[in-house]
Amino acid sequence: MSDAKSRILSRLRAAPARPLPERPDWSPPSYGDGRKDKFRKMLEASHADVHEVTRADWPSLLRRILADKGVSAMLYAPGTATGKQLAADWAGAAAPRLLPYDRGIEEMKSVLVHDAEAAVTTARGGIAQTGALVLWPDADEPRLMSLLPPIHVVLVEEDTITDSLAATMAAQGWAGGMPTNAILVSGPSKTADIEQTLAYGVHGPKELIVLVIGRE
Repeated sequence: MSDAKSRILSRLRAAPARPLPERPDWSPPSYGDGRKDKFRKMLEASHADVHEVTRADWPSLLRRILADKGVSAMLYAPGTATGKQLAADWAGAAAPRLLPYDRGIEEMKSVLVHDAEAAVTTARGGIAQTGALVLWPDADEPRLMSLLPPIHVVLVEEDTITDSLAATMAAQGWAGGMPTNAILVSGPSKTADIEQTLAYGVHGPKELIVLVIGRE
């Protein structure tokens, strides 16, 4: 062993022992009866607009919200249960008018970019810890529905809100199969420049409206 190496090892052995730093607490959170309130608080902190609704009244409430914002047209998925309920409730309503996502992307480009001022999709679940919505886009509700229109409306069942991402994955059995595109949304699209000026809607919707459907 070289003299230099021996000196280094001697100094290391002679150095006083230092206590190990405390490990962070990685135990999963548990919010109990406060889960929904935590979910709402975290979403609102990210500038989402959250409303607690019933399964029967959410379409009429949404129509009023969008009318107050001056929205004249909203994109929806006609083949889903959400879309069918929406179409039935809004039948005959003057505004906002419903735009069905019922064609291929090439035919829907103009509607997505120019006509749809809002779009409504459903969430697979919610995460209270971070105030995130779990979206699994599919053929009925493709990713572009929640990406291009300026206002994104999301329906989430209260019963699907869990404490953490790990709890969501376990409860929904993600290990048994996942989509090609799982998305977590916790607020409207936002970005900031080098001067830390925050801007909304640059890379996606500038507004997020969340309707939490309560237990019956």
